[in-house]
Amino acid sequence: MSVSAAPEPLLNVPNVLSLSRVPLATVLFACIVHELWLPGLLVFLVAAATDWADGWWARRYGPLTLVGRSLDPLTDKILVCGTFIYLIPVPRAGIDPWMVTVVVCRELLVTGLRGMVEATGKKFGADWFGKLKMALQCAVLASVLLIAWLRTVDGVTGLLGLLLPAQMALLWLTLAATVGSGAQYLVKAVRLLR
Repeated sequence: MSVSAAPEPLLNVPNVLSLSRVPLATVLFACIVHELWLPGLLVFLVAAATDWADGWWARRYGPLTLVGRSLDPLTDKILVCGTFIYLIPVPRAGIDPWMVTVVVCRELLVTGLRGMVEATGKKFGADWFGKLKMALQCAVLASVLLIAWLRTVDGVTGLLGLLLPAQMALLWLTLAATVGSGAQYLVKAVRLLR
C-alpha cells in the first residue's frame, strides 16, 4: 500500500490511535506528579500499545497517510520525552537530567532530519534500529513506573533487589540505542540529502 497524495482526512483509526497518546500522556504526567504509580503504569502501557496498534492498523487496513507518518512519531515523542522529563525529580528513579537531555536531543535531531529529507520527497521512516530504540525506551519507562509502584507495596524487597539492577542495565542499553540510532539516522539523512 502506498502513501496517498490526495487530500487526506485527519480522523481515521490509525490517526485517532496516535492522537490518543496526547491525552493519555497528560493523564500519565499527572499520575507521576501525584505519585499514582500503578495507574500511571497502566496508562503508560495503554499509550505504548497504541503506538503498536496504529501502525498495525494502518499497514493491515489502511490508510497509510502523510499525516499519519508525521503524527505517529510526534505523539511518540510527546509520550516518551515527556515521561522521561517528568521522572527526573522522582527519587530513586535513576533517571538523571543528562540522560533525558540525550533522549530529547536525539528526538529533536531525528525530527529535524525527517523534515528535511521528506521535504525533498524522499521517505525517512523508522527503521529497525529506531523501532528497537522505541521498544527499549518504553520498556525502561515501564520498569521505572513498576519499581516506583513496588516501593509502595509491602513485602517485595527481594523482588526490588532483582529488578533494580535489571532496570539500570536496561536504562544504559536504552541510552546506547538512543545514541546509536540517532547516529544511524544522521548518516542516512546525509546520504539522502546529497
